[in-house]
This record gives sequence, C-alpha cells and structure tokens, in this order.
Amino acid sequence: MSSGGNSPKILYLTPFWPHRTTIGAEVRSRHVLLALQQMGSVEVVVFDEKLPDDQIILKADGEFKVAGTVQVKLKANKGLIRKIRWVLDPRIPYPHGCGVDSQEAEMIHRKVQDSDLVWFFKLRTPNMFLDAAWPRSVVDIDDVPSTFERTALQTQTGMRERVLTLARLFSWRRREKLLGERFTVLAVCSERDSQYLRSLGVKTHTHVIPNGFEKPSIEPVRRPAAPPRIGFIGLFDYFPNREGIQWFVNKCWPRIRRVAPDARLRLVGQGSDGPLTPSGPGLDALGWLANPSDEITTWSAMVVPIRLGAGTRLKIAQGFGQKCPIVSTSLGAYGYGAVDGRELYLADSPEAFADACIRTIRQPEEAARMAERAWDQFLQKWTWDAIRPRIWAAAEDCLQRSGRGNESVAGAALATASSVGC
Repeated sequence: MSSGGNSPKILYLTPFWPHRTTIGAEVRSRHVLLALQQMGSVEVVVFDEKLPDDQIILKADGEFKVAGTVQVKLKANKGLIRKIRWVLDPRIPYPHGCGVDSQEAEMIHRKVQDSDLVWFFKLRTPNMFLDAAWPRSVVDIDDVPSTFERTALQTQTGMRERVLTLARLFSWRRREKLLGERFTVLAVCSERDSQYLRSLGVKTHTHVIPNGFEKPSIEPVRRPAAPPRIGFIGLFDYFPNREGIQWFVNKCWPRIRRVAPDARLRLVGQGSDGPLTPSGPGLDALGWLANPSDEITTWSAMVVPIRLGAGTRLKIAQGFGQKCPIVSTSLGAYGYGAVDGRELYLADSPEAFADACIRTIRQPEEAARMAERAWDQFLQKWTWDAIRPRIWAAAEDCLQRSGRGNESVAGAALATASSVGC
C-alpha cells in the first residue's frame, strides 16, 4: 500500500466505460478519471448490466487500466412489505433495485483494502453493496435523487403519481441525511446541491465539481442558417429530455412557427431519429452526430426545455462552449448561476419560452452578445481545464482526512499539468 506517498493508489468505480462519451454522465466520468490519473495510479472497475466483449475491454485498456468488470444484477424491491420497508427504512440494502453478487463484492473489498482512495462515480454504485460505510472514499453524486423527485412533483397532476412521488422523496431525503456517515468526502455538480445537502444536515465535507465541456481547439465562429434553426441536443432515451422536447414541440413550437413559418427545429442526439421522436411541422431529426459542433454553429438558439431532473445539464456548458445563444427553463440551467439576458434567456411558461426563441431570431446581434458573455464565463468556469483542480482538491481532501497524504498531491498534479500545457 502506498499510503503517504506522492503517488496514491486510487480505485475508480464507475458504471461507464471510460472511453465512451455518448451521454453527459459518460463525459463527466471520463474527465474525472483523466484528472485522477494525473494524481496517482488509478485502477478502474466498470459496473455493467452486460458482460463486455473483448473489443470494449481493449478500447478502454488502451488508455486506462481496467482492473475488472462487475456484472450488475437485478435486486428488485418486490412485495408489499419490502416496498413499505424501502420507504421507511433508509438503511435498506439495494435501494436502486440492483446490486452485485457476493463473489464480486469480495473482489472489490480486496481492491479497496489495497487502495489509498476509493472514488465512486454516481451514488448508485456504492448502493449496489451491502456495505453502509466506505472509508477513504469520495462519492460523486452528480444527481441528488430527492431533487429529481421534487421536480417530478411540479409536473404531475394525478393523485396516485403524486403520492408515490412524495413517498420516494421522503425516502431518498432520509437516505441522503446518512451520506456523512458513509463517505469521507462528497462531490456534487453545483453549489445549490451542496447547500441542499447541508440543509438536510449532512456534515461530511462537500466539494463542488461542476459539469463542463472540452474547450474547443479553435474559437467557435457562428454561421446562423437561413431559414433560421432552433436546435436541441440530448439522449432521447432519457425521460427528462424526451418530456422536455415534447413539451416544447406541443406548447412552444406552434407559437414560434406562427412568427417564423420557415423556421426549422433540429433534433440531435442518440434516439432523436427513432420512434421516440416527437412529430410536428418543420422538424429535422438528425440522430446521433459524432461531432455536432458544425451543426450547432448554424443554430439561432439551442433550447433546453427541461422540466424535471437532478444535477446540472451538460448541454448548457456545451452550448456556451459553441457560442450558441441558449433558451432554457430555470431547471434546465440549474446550478450554473446564469442570469436571464446575461448568459442565456430563462423562461418557464410556454409563451415566454417561445418568445425568447423568437427574440434570438429577430435580434441576432443581441443574442450574439449574450453568447459572447457566456463564452467568457465558459472559459473561466466550465472547461475541464478549469474544473480539474476541483477534482484534485476533492481527492486530496479525502487523502488528508484519511491520513494518507503528506504533501499536496493536487499541487503536484497542477504543476505537472501546467508543464505540459493542459
């Protein structure tokens, strides 16, 4: 064991293969892992529902040390008594309805014992074990579960759905109050999430590690198309994305088309050209694009019509990083501290949201100036270069609190990064 050395042994446990960047959570997981590799020796264990083929392992192994894979098994909470216990008992095992077998759990325990730091990506990952507490650990809670349930209440109208959501909200809040007992350090995506956990009485030190996007190698140059384009990017299998864009198409898009009848709505992302695609006039379903930057530069605005969810939306940082004007709901821009009319337009009613989109079409110079201000903030706060020191600080805090760090490994990583021009 390398306790007290300059190169700590880090065990990184994640549900995502580190070479993949199809969805926002994969992007975050990969960049956290890249930052940790600059601090020490990192072993990765991937938790997956399916056993991987050799090609997937080879792709990941080419850049990272994948020490193993763990197959996730369904451990559903079935039966009335079990469901009642899930609501009332915050210490019930497998709260996400999935877990790992005892043999694979033992393998992870051996690796934990041989590590100076254990970094869990997503709260679901440690919740797949019977263990309640994890020493020398950081858990990256990119989505706080109870905040998702809070937003769901605002969009539901049926009594049964609201009662069930209130039960889940009650249960998750009680579990979240125990986070300080379970982990050495917590990481969240925004200061608002940090404040929320403090309001629950969580005592463990919390670090804010924002979501970010890769800084473009060349400063973006926008070329808005004619006729005008409004764009949306996101994974259509993800219900908050699908619900949000359906709301936009049904409630906002007709108003926009009355003012700009030749406008096009461009849908980008995995599943955007499949059976989940909403129907309506003027829609172009483009599907998944390996590099959507060229497409985004043609948009008059990117819309983020998200009305339920947790954490922060990576697509906001992506839009800022492309100098694309953004129209978002308040929830869609949650955690960025953005001000209406300064970095983006904020609107929550269908009428206000549609009018903000029309404004980007009719007043392109104003929208461009707003996007420039967002670009400046992006460079300061939301590139992975800017975020990386926060990852190092969370890891070093954990090492110090665990008695495993003698020197500033974060400082050493920062010096190394600076020397290679990161």
